[in-house]
Formats: sequence, structure tokens, C-alpha cells
Amino acid sequence: MKLSVLLLAALIGALALPVSGPAWAAEKKTKVPQPPDPLTASVDRPSAVYQRGETIAFTIRLEQNGQPVTSGEIDWALTKDGLPPLRSGRSQVDQGKVVVTGSLDEPGFLQCRATYLVDGKKVTALAGAAVSPLEIKPSQPPPADFRAFWDGKKKQLATVPVHARLTPVKSPVPKVEAFDLQADCVGAPVSGYFARPAAAKVRSLPAILTVHGAGVRSASLSGAAGWARDGALALDLNAHGLPNGKDQSYYDALANGDLKNYRSAGRDSRDTVYFLGMFLRLVRAIDFLAGQPEWDGRTLVVFGSSQGGAQAIAAAGLDPRVSFLAAGVPAMCDHTGFLAGRVSGWPKFIATAEKSPSPQVVNAIRYYDAVNFAAQTKAPGFFTVGFIDTTCPPSSVFAAYNALRSRKEIFHDIAAGHTNTPAASAAMRAAVKRHFAAMK
Repeated sequence: MKLSVLLLAALIGALALPVSGPAWAAEKKTKVPQPPDPLTASVDRPSAVYQRGETIAFTIRLEQNGQPVTSGEIDWALTKDGLPPLRSGRSQVDQGKVVVTGSLDEPGFLQCRATYLVDGKKVTALAGAAVSPLEIKPSQPPPADFRAFWDGKKKQLATVPVHARLTPVKSPVPKVEAFDLQADCVGAPVSGYFARPAAAKVRSLPAILTVHGAGVRSASLSGAAGWARDGALALDLNAHGLPNGKDQSYYDALANGDLKNYRSAGRDSRDTVYFLGMFLRLVRAIDFLAGQPEWDGRTLVVFGSSQGGAQAIAAAGLDPRVSFLAAGVPAMCDHTGFLAGRVSGWPKFIATAEKSPSPQVVNAIRYYDAVNFAAQTKAPGFFTVGFIDTTCPPSSVFAAYNALRSRKEIFHDIAAGHTNTPAASAAMRAAVKRHFAAMK
């Protein structure tokens, strides 16, 4: 399968984990024109896709006020998706550029990181090249009792009645009814905003569950209402089972307090990993959507990015009622990547520099690996991947994508780090709408 992609030149910055939700619902902000990046990087092939052993040429360009810089030195390093350095050096600029070549003899991503001092401040540019990415394999197989473990947890959940409570709230979209939803679960409740088209007929509508990236926040009322405006039953899920619609100070206090380190909490045991509750709330949210009389009985999508992308994959692996998953730059992929000499995705349960991780941790986190959930589902899926993503490295994303045995597509966001660009977000929404149309 030939991968069609463009390539990149981008400064790496402090990128926040994205929150899933429709692009139309994003707050409009005035864009302040920014000066062009003085340092950029790109590869010699427009597709940025190579075979094992092929030579890859990275061109690093340095400009000032739109003109090539004629002198100066650029530090550069070639790595295997960030680990470890394969080659590094310092090169003199020649007519505003430096060319560095390298290759990989295994499937993965070759990354070029360039740095330069501008007015005493270091600027960085990244470029990435895919090397036989469809051959990237998971670093470990699923635990032998992976399915049995999760079946046991779902049986425990099934003993708890849903007990859904819907409180009407003002809809931001005409002809859409909106509600705050609270439903019982194991541990924290399902908490979200539910929206549906007014006067919808019985068994007439698809359903979509939208899930969030990392952080602590309310569910999104506008996100749910936007999908309802497009003709779906929509539930936007609060990742932590918290009350919705509180002042921002409420969520900030939790983010800096009890939930500050939730991403690594309980990692010593598969029964205490924080994401256990989060993943069971996905199943309970699906219970709620599947119980709505307006649901068509066959079309149920889970949609999210980053941590939300991981949740989308987990939901599809846990629940056969999911008919399609959309996972943007998914987190929680290939937790044991260090065993294959790769960087794992967020939350990086095992730090890249951790030399001797606890065997208990290594065992526990395998039950929360999106790679293993991807291997469990029959639902088709749509992924996005950033070729210079250092939070959820592209090699980890492909490990999960390649484990998916159903019909699938992946959008190559070559110039992107850990974000969904407007083009990637639009591609995700378009994929969902194609699925809705195909299921009618």
C-alpha cells in the first residue's frame, strides 16, 4: 500500500494535547501575523516515505528577513523517531542551507532535529521521514489474558444499573435539544453533555461519542450540539467523571491537585491504573447511547484526539457496538516501545531514559495499550499521524494502526507535531460523515 504524503518544515514548540470536538465549535480568535520561521527543515522526497536502506536527504534552511543566511553553524541530529541519536554534528551554512543524509535499515521514522541560536535564543526545526511504516510491528503481543481481564471488568460494570439522569440545558444550536447527563458507573460516573435533533424519530439516527484529550475540563456542550445539528445523537464525555459547567477555577484546582499526576497513577497494577475507570466509562456511555429510542441500532462512532484518540481505539476494542472509530494523533500506543528501541506514546508510563523499569509496571501497562485494543476490534477506523509528533511519536501511532485488522485509513499530517491541523480535523469529520452515509 503506497502512502501519499507531503513534507514538512516546522518549529517545534510547547504543544498542548488536543481536545476532540468539531472545528466549527472552536472559539474564533484574531490571528496575529507571525514572522516566518528562520530555521526550517524538509526532506528530498515530496511523499516523505522511503523503503528500508534508502538514503534520505534532509535540507535545513536558515533565513533572516526572507534572505538566506550566508554564514553560521547549525547543530543537527538524526534519530530514530527521537531515540537514540544515530548521527549528529555541526555544519557550516552554505548559501543559507545545510544538507544532511541518513537512512534506516528497519521500519520506523528517521527524524532530523536542527538547532540554531538567533539573538541568543535557540530555535529548533524538525523534519521526519517514514521508512516502511506499514511494517512497524507492536513491541509486544497482547497479554494472554487481555480479553479475559477486560471481559471481567465489563461484567463488573454490568452489575451497576445505568441510572441515567438527564437535566435539560440551553442548546447553543437551534432545533437541538441538549442535556447534562450523569450515569452510574464503576467509580466515578459518566458525565457529559448529550444532544439530539428535536423531534427525532424512533430508530432513525446514528450516534457519536466524542472524547477528550489530556487535561481536566468540563464536557463540551457546543461539541455535542454541533454533531446533533448534523443529524446525530451526540454525547461529549467528560474524561474524569466530573461535574460539567463549573468555573474554570474548579477544574484548574483539580488539575493542580488530586488529578495532577493522573496519567501515571496506579501504574504498578493492572487493577489500579487510572485509565481503568476512564475506559469503563466509555462502555457505560455506549450503554446510554445504545439505549436511546432514536438510535438506529447499527451506527455508533467514537471520535477523539490524543488521549481521546486512545479512548476511541479502546472503546472499539472493548465494545462491539462501535461501528467506526476516528483517532487523531492517538496517545497510549506501544507502551513497551523501549523493548524495540522506540519511544512510546503519551503518557509515557516508562520514561525514555528509564533503564530498568519495574516488571510490575511493564506487565500492568500492557493492558492499557491502544495497540492491543486495536487488535481486538472489527470496526473500521480512521487515524491521523503527525510526522514530527514528539508527544505521540509516529512510530507508536503506526504500531496501533498496523494492528487494526479492519478497513482503515490514515491521514499523514507531515508538517504537524502533536496537534490536529485544520486539514486533519476536516479529514476526520469527513470520514465520520462517509461512515454515516454508508450505514444508512
